[in-house]
Amino acid sequence: MSSDVEVKNIVLVHGGFVDGSGWQGVYDHLTADGYRVAVVQNPTLSLAGDVAATHQVLDGLDGPAVLVGHSYGGVVITEAGSHPNVAALAYIAAFAPDKGESVNTLIADPPPGAPVPPILPPKDGFLFLDRDRFPASFAGDLPEAQARFMADSQVPWGVDALGGVVSEPAWRIKPSWYLVATDDRMIPPPAQRAMSERAGSTVTETPGSHAVYVSNPAAVAAVIVQAATAVTGR
Repeated sequence: MSSDVEVKNIVLVHGGFVDGSGWQGVYDHLTADGYRVAVVQNPTLSLAGDVAATHQVLDGLDGPAVLVGHSYGGVVITEAGSHPNVAALAYIAAFAPDKGESVNTLIADPPPGAPVPPILPPKDGFLFLDRDRFPASFAGDLPEAQARFMADSQVPWGVDALGGVVSEPAWRIKPSWYLVATDDRMIPPPAQRAMSERAGSTVTETPGSHAVYVSNPAAVAAVIVQAATAVTGR
């Protein structure tokens, strides 16, 4: 990338069980700072389909971008991030798989005492979180009414997306940043730290639930701006 290129595009990719509207607070912070922000609406039927949706957005950009993923969105950006318009990756309490890994493999053997996400058995090829346990597990730092709304507006998460395997992790060729949510009860913080260390990410930690991108959008936006600023001029 030539020294006169400024990274002003941000692409936000949501995780499983939710849609892209949860990014609004982060979007507001970034657009106020002058960034052009696009939100990918993953179909969450398969990893390949979500990568295709992300590439469609990246193809339409007029310059380089920071590609941001929350939760399962981290798998999507890991696979999609080799796109030439991606200058950097930002993981927000997200999975950062290596080659041959999927969400399934990363959650297969939780450490003793770690909270287990209340994922219900698959129904017709789709997964949901237990609605009654959703607030405490996914959104423990949000107002009860907001967490209940998120529980009742869940997006079906396809089991094929859960099992989607990464071919070549983009973090091996692109610089990455990682925000660890220290109160996360969906992806244990020790797992977040291990994945971010393996990826060689620049790491920030903040108190927050798995829904930290909703509850603390300023902290999330700050990490994304840090990434954009660092890769500008590379």
